[in-house]
Amino acid sequence: MSLLEIAVEAGTSGPVVRLSGESDLSTAAQLRDAITAQIAGGARHLVIDLSGLLFADSATINVFTGAHLALSDAGGTLELLGPQPAVARTMSLLGVDQVIAVRAKAATGDQPVIP
Repeated sequence: MSLLEIAVEAGTSGPVVRLSGESDLSTAAQLRDAITAQIAGGARHLVIDLSGLLFADSATINVFTGAHLALSDAGGTLELLGPQPAVARTMSLLGVDQVIAVRAKAATGDQPVIP
């Protein structure tokens, strides 16, 4: 059983990647592959829903940063949505919230199209 569960849903402004469980060095490649597939598939606006993610280490944050850079280079955006307090704290300590948009909850456009 994987520590990290990843689900991708269609949102009104682009894919919504929903994470749950825990993400660390052992799951970073799995996370990177899932996000890279969305970008390679043409996504220019990507939302990563962190509301179900209980833990994220620096390897996970590195994946988010790489996705942000890739999307920015393509004229796109990355938003991190609804982080749990521990994950929000890690992102704040690493300064991610100063570079990548982090929102507490979903706006209407972030609701999935497919249940």
